[in-house]
Amino acid sequence: MPLELLTVACLSDNYAFLLHDPASGRTALVDAPEAAPIRAALDAHGWSLSDILITHHHDDHVAGLAELREGARVIGAAADAHRLPPLDLAVSPGDPLEVLDRAVEVIDVPGHTIGHVAFHFGQDHMAFTADSLMALGCGRLFEGTPEQMWDSLRRLRDLPGQTLICSGHEYTETNARFARTIEPDNAALQARAAEIAKARAEGRPTVPSRLSEERATNPFLRADAPELQRALGFEGEDAAKVFAEIRGRKDRF
Repeated sequence: MPLELLTVACLSDNYAFLLHDPASGRTALVDAPEAAPIRAALDAHGWSLSDILITHHHDDHVAGLAELREGARVIGAAADAHRLPPLDLAVSPGDPLEVLDRAVEVIDVPGHTIGHVAFHFGQDHMAFTADSLMALGCGRLFEGTPEQMWDSLRRLRDLPGQTLICSGHEYTETNARFARTIEPDNAALQARAAEIAKARAEGRPTVPSRLSEERATNPFLRADAPELQRALGFEGEDAAKVFAEIRGRKDRF
């Protein structure tokens, strides 16, 4: 029986994610930006938390944790444990991890922060990427280098195309406007931008997104695509250098 996924809007533009297993009745949370909307979603469905997974230490991903943890098992990166809330289970990439009776892959995704991890529920085709890979974007490089972030994005890009990318913020409309300055002739991007504008006008979230769609339209995943490199005048350049150019342009956008 597949897991149920619920996207919970928090703060001004954050998302948390609830994963519910109908077979066992257990529920996991990925990131805890704000307790009240998460608690309201749990109460509305009659769910209680068994596990909380934390992607990285930033306050807008952990601020609600203390109010929510109660008896839940809190899981986060061992490398970041010194600046995360207290963990019940510290994990490293490659460690075996089971949540809701699913094998979960812990993926190292430094760049936004050094200790950032993503959680891949392969059986259910979901990856919780927070501020690494985002819908039509990627996180700012607060701690890591362009080379680290490009490696992280390639690692995520290699997941199966049907994977749902559950990222941490509703930035997609702005990201689409920026992406069109990079690849104005990308027909898939033009169509996606129109869909995004319609969704936001109707008050609908644009997260999660499908990885296959990100591969076709997200400029940060496409730094090694010849057509994108030609559009930028960087044909044949090292992809990490092209990624750095795109990231710099976005930071100035």
